[in-house]
Amino acid sequence: MDVMDDLRAQVEMMVLDANGRDGLSTCVLRVSNPFGPGDDCFVPFLIAKAKSAWAKFIIGSGKNLCNFTYVENVAHANICAEQVLCSEAASVAGKPFFITDHEKVKFWDFNSNILEGLGYQRPKIHLPAKLVLLLIVLVKGAGQKSLSRSYSPLLTPAMVHVVSCTKTFDSSKAQRLIGYSPVTSLEDGISVTVESFSQLANGLPYLRQKDFSQPSKAELLLGSGKVADILLWRDEKRTFTCLLGLFLLFHWFLLSGRTFISSTAKLLLLLSSILFSHGVLPCSMFGFSIEKMPSSYFEVSESVVRHSLNTIASIWNNGLSLLKSVSEGGNWNIFIKVIGSLYLVKLLLPFSFSVLIAIGVICLFSFFIIYEQCEEEVEKLVTISASGLKKSKEFLSTKLSSFLATYVHKSEKVQ
Repeated sequence: MDVMDDLRAQVEMMVLDANGRDGLSTCVLRVSNPFGPGDDCFVPFLIAKAKSAWAKFIIGSGKNLCNFTYVENVAHANICAEQVLCSEAASVAGKPFFITDHEKVKFWDFNSNILEGLGYQRPKIHLPAKLVLLLIVLVKGAGQKSLSRSYSPLLTPAMVHVVSCTKTFDSSKAQRLIGYSPVTSLEDGISVTVESFSQLANGLPYLRQKDFSQPSKAELLLGSGKVADILLWRDEKRTFTCLLGLFLLFHWFLLSGRTFISSTAKLLLLLSSILFSHGVLPCSMFGFSIEKMPSSYFEVSESVVRHSLNTIASIWNNGLSLLKSVSEGGNWNIFIKVIGSLYLVKLLLPFSFSVLIAIGVICLFSFFIIYEQCEEEVEKLVTISASGLKKSKEFLSTKLSSFLATYVHKSEKVQ
């Protein structure tokens, strides 16, 4: 419970305690997430988030449900409660009632509808709530030490809990006892709210024209399948499972101090022991059924083997073709690419293999999500870099060609 929840609880107790005093009849209306024109809390918070570094992120799975209540429905609920308290006070006095728009919606879909209506980007990238909480703690600690004691982050642990957890309420009691029903639909309430905050609309036209329902280029590059879900953090459990598996393999082969052959032998021994133990277990034990692994799990189809061999043969042939082109000396572009690749290898040689593997894994799980978040910026940078490399390659090709031609010509004169 945060400070606001504690304050609401205290106010609710005061209202209920006042019931029956000096002929006063009271009840409590528990409004779930009110919104509408004139809102100085929820919508401004969404706009501030849309302009911050969190603009493209969904905290949690994005499937958490919430109830929202349009401000006209809140006013209507107060009128209904007042009328019943004046006529049939005994049936409702001293009781709390939940007030909603009678619609359960995904919290992030609701936010996205308001943000898109105001010209801001719909968040798409999923971040685990636990990871965000860890980041908040680290940033808060660094901010308090380096900036000032009055450091106030945009997100707090209580906010992360609110935006990542399902929280719905049943307003059927209010409908039955005080005759409350929404007078404005949720969709109409969102439209009116967006129009009322037109002064906060984003003036960038490309955000209004861009279709954020289409898969990103990073997702298309990864094949829009399981690999994309893992590397773009769409499926948090699968991503963490892969990271944990890679870490265990990294520790097993590179940090254990054993040789590669010894680590491989021990791993095969461990897998063989697990498979053998699983095979000798009965089909049922202590009331639990144990599913046996069929032999088809260990079979490799002929088409897969053929495809793998064709891939290896293709890589080998392409390598030989590349070496032949370099040895003939006719293609300067290939020569420059080979020299550049060898120079890059030379730069990486001082680093240990374990460090390179660790950097590669970190880049693998961070590059694509950064590319999706900053797609336009990355593409501009790639375009500028490609243009610069192309000009440099053309310059080097021309200079090397003229230099070698001059050198050969002088050599012939000397002879």
